[in-house]
Amino acid sequence: MTQKDIAFVFPGQGSQKVGMLAAAAAAYPIIGDTFAEASTVLGYDLWDLVQNGEQEQLNLTETTQPVLLTSSVALYRAWLAAGGAVPALMAGHSLGEFSALVCAGALEFSVAVKLVQQRGSFMQTAVPVGEGAMAAIIGLEDDAINAACAAAAAESGEVVAAVNFNSPGQVVIAGKSAAVEAAITLCKAAGAKRALPLPVSAPFHTELMRPAGEKLAEAMAAIEFSAPQVPVVHNVHAAMESDPAAIPELLVRQIYSPVQWTGCVQAMTAAGITRVVECGPGKVLSGLNRRIDKSLSSFNIEEPEALQNTVTELASA
Repeated sequence: MTQKDIAFVFPGQGSQKVGMLAAAAAAYPIIGDTFAEASTVLGYDLWDLVQNGEQEQLNLTETTQPVLLTSSVALYRAWLAAGGAVPALMAGHSLGEFSALVCAGALEFSVAVKLVQQRGSFMQTAVPVGEGAMAAIIGLEDDAINAACAAAAAESGEVVAAVNFNSPGQVVIAGKSAAVEAAITLCKAAGAKRALPLPVSAPFHTELMRPAGEKLAEAMAAIEFSAPQVPVVHNVHAAMESDPAAIPELLVRQIYSPVQWTGCVQAMTAAGITRVVECGPGKVLSGLNRRIDKSLSSFNIEEPEALQNTVTELASA
């Protein structure tokens, strides 16, 4: 049964942590089954890496991407197994858009696991480790951040730009490390409350990622997408796309274009969404969504008790 006022959102990189989903896997066998399916595709034990690996390894993007995709899909399968309703809309933040497309039936899980591993590798090799950086700028208007990035880019001669419009007052910048540092300094001088470096290993969603986008396009050339069974709001233009032939281009553009998360959430509320379930580790998107629209009710289902309580609460409302 679909509930018209519910959306599911799927997190992107930065939400990964060693030991995540241990309790959920103990309660829902389908989570272990999903990780086993991914492990077969990848050729290594993904669950063992998540439970017993090093955080530094989890943070490498070619590892992070299959880890988070698998975590989100596993939780969505557990949600359905527990009797949870099918949402009316889905969206994912950056990498999370692939999780949304899998859960919406537009892309096979096994295909997506391999694809995001390749995507991570393409993105990592586009800029060597240590040469790129990302940082969240808190408490400064978008225009001021764009101006600081432009000034830092002009001064350094290197790329830096606003790349994730996460919520009013929170924008992520990315680019070459020195240019990002210069932009941080300018943002603070302009009145930013904080600037937080992010635990990622490449400057995502900048022009530096265009070569990765070209390689992703080649990797997707032989992949067949299906029409989403649940509409997905895409990062690039904060709109839905029902034509499966148009989806690959949106995923390619997403690699080197800003994530319009504020627009995505506004598009969902305009479509009648009042309750949003974050399907994946952490609560990053729930916090952002509240800043975008305080009327939204947010739910997290990473822990088994929270999952079951959310199934019950949303069914009875």
